[in-house]
Amino acid sequence: MDEKLFKPITEATYLTTENAWRYRTILRYFYEQHERMRQYLFPEEVIEYLNTFEAFQSYTEEMLQHDLEQLVKWKNLIARQETGKVKTIEEFKKKRFRYQCSPYTVEIERMVKSLEKLGDSFGGSLERTLFERLYETLRKCNTLITQTQEPSDEEVFRVWEDVFDYFRKLIQNSADYIAYINSENIEERMMTEAFLAYKDAFTEYLRDFIISLQQTSLNIEFLLQNMDQDLLKKMIGKVIKHQLKIPRLEDVALDPKRLMEEHLQSWDSLKTWFLGKDGHLSELEMLQDKTNETIRRMTRFAQRLGEKHHNLRSRKTDYLHLAGWFSTFDELDEAHKLSSVVFGVFHTKHIFAGVKKSEDIYVDIWDEVPTTLSVKPRIRQYREKTKPSALADHKLEKEMMLNEYLTKKEQEQKILQQLMTGNKIIFNELPEIEGSTRKTLLAWLGKALGNKNQIAKIETGKKIKVVRVDSSTITLRSKDGELQMPNFEIEFLDKE
Repeated sequence: MDEKLFKPITEATYLTTENAWRYRTILRYFYEQHERMRQYLFPEEVIEYLNTFEAFQSYTEEMLQHDLEQLVKWKNLIARQETGKVKTIEEFKKKRFRYQCSPYTVEIERMVKSLEKLGDSFGGSLERTLFERLYETLRKCNTLITQTQEPSDEEVFRVWEDVFDYFRKLIQNSADYIAYINSENIEERMMTEAFLAYKDAFTEYLRDFIISLQQTSLNIEFLLQNMDQDLLKKMIGKVIKHQLKIPRLEDVALDPKRLMEEHLQSWDSLKTWFLGKDGHLSELEMLQDKTNETIRRMTRFAQRLGEKHHNLRSRKTDYLHLAGWFSTFDELDEAHKLSSVVFGVFHTKHIFAGVKKSEDIYVDIWDEVPTTLSVKPRIRQYREKTKPSALADHKLEKEMMLNEYLTKKEQEQKILQQLMTGNKIIFNELPEIEGSTRKTLLAWLGKALGNKNQIAKIETGKKIKVVRVDSSTITLRSKDGELQMPNFEIEFLDKE
């Protein structure tokens, strides 16, 4: 006997244990999101969903965290630490997790749901023929309700069941297989060199599925968009008639209105899955994007493994092949040509030219003035010859430059004195000034604003304070232009 038969299935503990109603609700939400190809969920999403039920109004985040930890111990959930968006060390220490339901949990929940609603099946694959079979069944369904001869209720019921049977298999199998490909274990296996042997088979399998999806999905969307609602309700009426003919032992009779509503909702789900709703992407487009992303991810893993393998590979065989190739040449020129292709050009010459004299792009190079270069000998003993020269006395030039600078500063001070109103320079009241005066005032302004107290010491040794009068904007006019600036004042402080 198999030893597994003697081991308890801890994953099924949540169905009968104390507080099973909480655990079942949590895992049912994980399962439903898994069916929508959302494998990982954060606790914030789960608590937001649970708070929509009246029974969970007093349910807290601490209680949810305790339940999630218990489900992880029972192997119903797989916890994975989220480190991608951590901003502080404290957040990293808190170990923020996201959770994924385990394969056992998916199977158990699917089994439980199949007991609640009979007819579900399980399978994890991307069968490209499912789209073709679904399209053929939808086309047959459209033919039945538009033909002149009215079909039987049983025939319409059988085609209707085939449509949703293929649809259920499509969404369940694709969701399971995408989750399988994106699971952590498979990602770890993709990082091993053994993955290279299966890479082509995986890629071809996914690519065939994408091609079948693209070729058939447009036809399915066309049928769904052009389906007449009156004919659709007529077809559903025949399906309900057949369901009511089936003998049942239950005392409660089926309600035709409720059945009509359920079948219309099922049809609406089918349309939403293929066509989308309210401007959102359809599940078909999301499936196509996820499959393409899986192919790209596999290709990246294979490329990295190939590069790693290539870097460690010895090139001895390549060099021996090149050596044999060189030995077959009788002429040296032929060997030089092969060497230039394999190894590149040896002893390249770098040409230096001076500054371009003209910016005209149509000037030819022979129209430019040639550049003359003095080549120095490349020997250690070479030294350039220098001639001794007398020291020049620039005292007179220095005094002239100093006097010119002091005169200029004195003139600037006189102009600034004329611009002062009391012990202030009010920018809003200034007349048109020189460009140099504007530069001096703005330099003082920037120097003071760089300090916290907005006080600075200028070149003359005086202290100034910058004050903003109000929040308005003024225009400072100078001979070289106008400047829009805030309404500032410069106040000269006492020496104390």
